[in-house]
Amino acid sequence: MKIKAFFVALSGLIILTLCSGGVPKQQTEAVQAVQQKIVELEPKEVPDSKSISVTAIGDVLLHSSIYYDASTKTGYDFDPMFQDVKPYLDRTTLTVANQESIMGGEALGVSTYPNFNSPDEIGDTLKDVGVDVVTMANNHTLDKGETGVKHATAQYEKIGMAYTGAYANKEDSEKLTIEDTAEGISVAFLSYTYGTNGIPVPQGKDYLVNLIDKQKIKYDINHAKQQADAVIVSLHFGVEYEDDPNEEQKDLAQFVADQGATAVLGCHPHVLQPVEWLRGKEGNKTLVIYSLGNFIAAQEETDRRIGAAFQFDIVKDGKTVTAKEPRMLLTYLSFSDWQHYRVQPMYQLPEMKSAYEAKKKHMAKLAPDLSFIEKDTSS
Repeated sequence: MKIKAFFVALSGLIILTLCSGGVPKQQTEAVQAVQQKIVELEPKEVPDSKSISVTAIGDVLLHSSIYYDASTKTGYDFDPMFQDVKPYLDRTTLTVANQESIMGGEALGVSTYPNFNSPDEIGDTLKDVGVDVVTMANNHTLDKGETGVKHATAQYEKIGMAYTGAYANKEDSEKLTIEDTAEGISVAFLSYTYGTNGIPVPQGKDYLVNLIDKQKIKYDINHAKQQADAVIVSLHFGVEYEDDPNEEQKDLAQFVADQGATAVLGCHPHVLQPVEWLRGKEGNKTLVIYSLGNFIAAQEETDRRIGAAFQFDIVKDGKTVTAKEPRMLLTYLSFSDWQHYRVQPMYQLPEMKSAYEAKKKHMAKLAPDLSFIEKDTSS
C-alpha cells in the first residue's frame, strides 16, 4: 500500500511540473522525500561474511627412542619437542592432528612398532600446543584392542580434547564431533581408515574404529552438513612412502568432494603428498591434501622427517561455506643419535634449503595457489 501511494503522489507531482513549466522548491523536496522512502522500503541484502582459520598436522607416531627422549623421573614430557612450532599451531581458530599411536596409557605398557601404545602425556602436550581435535581412525587404532580405545577416549574427554574416528561405545559413535567457534562457524570432523593391520574389529563393535566405506561416508557427510557449516574429512589411505597419490586415493577424495565436504585431510604414507582443489558434482570446491606426512616419528629418511602444518581459511558468506587461502609451514624433525627430537620450521634450517625448495615445488604442483609460511609468528 505504501509503494502504491508513492506512485500516485509521484504522478501528481509530474503532472504539476509539466503544467506549470517549473518545479517549486517544496515539490522538489517532496519528490526527494518519496524517493528516499523507496530506498528504505527496499534495502539491499548484504551477505554476512565470517571466517575462521584451520591448521592440520600429520602423524604423531611415537617410537621407542621418542619415549626414551621424553622420559622423566615421574613420567614423560613431550613438550620440548613441539615448542619451535607451537606458535604456528595455536594461532589458528582450530587445529587438528592425527594421533596415530593409540594413547592407551602406561597401564597397558608403553610400546612401539608394530603394536604401538602411547602414554597419556602426549595428549597433554598436544593440548598445550593448541590442538583442538585428534583423528583416531588409522591402521594402529586397535593395537591395544578395545581397552586401548576406551582408555584413549576417556582421557581425551578428561583433558577436553575432541576426537573422531574411534569410540568407546555405539552411543558415542553416533554423536558428531562438531566444533562451534566464537566466530559463528561450526565445523564437523569425520575420520576413516582403510584397515587395522589385520587386527579384526570385534564382532558387533564396529564403533571402535571407522573403516572406509563409501555408503557410510556419504551418510555421515550428509548428516554432518545438516548440523554444521563445514565438514572436514580425514582419510587414512594410500601407499606408504609414495610421494604421489594413487588412483584409489584420487577416486575416494573425489567421492568425498561429490558429497560436499569442505576439505579432505589424508594420512598414512608417512611422507607428504600434494595439495589439490577438486570440484564436486554440485559445483562445490573441496580442498584436498593427499598426505600430511609424519609430524613426529622416529624414521631416519629425509622425506619421512619432513612434515607440515597445513593451514586454510573457512569462509561463510550467507549460506555458502568454502575453504580458501591454502598455505603451509613445512616442518623438519631434527634429532641426532635417536635423541634430542625437535619439530622445527624447515625454512629456518639453511642446511635443508635444497630439500626445502624441492618439497615446496612438489606440494604445489597441483595447486599453484598454495603459499608457504616463511615468517616468525611467535611475537
